[in-house]
Amino acid sequence: MPGGMLVLDTPRAETAGHTPPPPALSVPSRTLGPVQELHDAPLAPLTTFRLGGPATRLITASTDAEVIDAVRAADDAGTPLLVIGGGSNLVIGDKGFEGTALRIATQGFELDGTRLELAAGEVWSDAVARTVEAGLAGVECLAGIPGSAGATPIQNVGAYGQEVSATITEVVAYDRTTRETVTLTNEECAFSYRHSRFKADPERYVVLRVRFELEDADGLSAPVKYAETARVLGVEPGDRVPLAKARETVLALRAGKGMVLDPEDHDTWSAGSFFTNPILTDEQFSAFHARVKERLGDSVEPPAYPAGEGHTKTSAAWLIDKAGFTKGYGSGPARISTKHTLALTNRGAATTEDLLTLAREVVAGVHGTFGITLVNEPVTVGVSL
Repeated sequence: MPGGMLVLDTPRAETAGHTPPPPALSVPSRTLGPVQELHDAPLAPLTTFRLGGPATRLITASTDAEVIDAVRAADDAGTPLLVIGGGSNLVIGDKGFEGTALRIATQGFELDGTRLELAAGEVWSDAVARTVEAGLAGVECLAGIPGSAGATPIQNVGAYGQEVSATITEVVAYDRTTRETVTLTNEECAFSYRHSRFKADPERYVVLRVRFELEDADGLSAPVKYAETARVLGVEPGDRVPLAKARETVLALRAGKGMVLDPEDHDTWSAGSFFTNPILTDEQFSAFHARVKERLGDSVEPPAYPAGEGHTKTSAAWLIDKAGFTKGYGSGPARISTKHTLALTNRGAATTEDLLTLAREVVAGVHGTFGITLVNEPVTVGVSL
């Protein structure tokens, strides 16, 4: 297809309340109507890692029409295209991106009863806060995840017992193959754990709008599913709690894990969870279980959660820690967070290669110890593990 690479970065579990806008870019620019175009534009300030080189050109689009025009122009010219949302799940190589980077800054929050439509550029954490204020349940445990609303379907964003796939009804997207705007149903999105049709075919679709069906539960949350959340709330899994309390509890849990964005705290200069939780077949889990007993002793039981027939999910954070990569691990400019083993961080002077060197060390160490290969969660541009 025309155009080359397309990437949509997904939100991560990091910041409470409002996500600060990216810093201003001090580069030459020109304005074409409402569309801002920058050349040799730094991309690091647009990511929560604060890493990566410049793009040949950066366009900021504030309407769906501008987004489509920019995508079509890149495709017609055969120019590689990088689509950026909130920059919260994006690792850009030190050499940057040779092509057009398109930053989606569209706005739109439309609520009709329990039906919600969000423009792709809406700040996700703000949108969740507004649904809670409106007394609607279904995404309250996804509070504090920064990034754009349009990125949430890409990786089927989830946290603390909720996933967006449970409430998304439709996704409106521009199809780069047919060059038309299409509306995909929940089923057509093919959601699974941290996956979707959009992630499976990343060069085809650019998300424009996301539609949700939420629940009016008289100010109460959806049933609490995550054990840690239930424990902190002092309830049993399946119970409901006041919506605001559910959101506040999740935000507090995130803060304790260094997932609340703070420019002064390098533990938050990250992409949140750098690796996904492995899902193993019964055979793989049996081999893993035996390896755990051999390495750690008969009394140690690894985390195990049902993940569909014949599959079990285990904890990437547990694997990393037990393989010897504890909180704060590392001596260079890229290290594991001092608050959470699943977050790799930029301590302020790191390069993308520093980060990837650490990531590769962790992957090799976990595989050598437990025979499991971790998979990175952030999208990589111009680099790979």
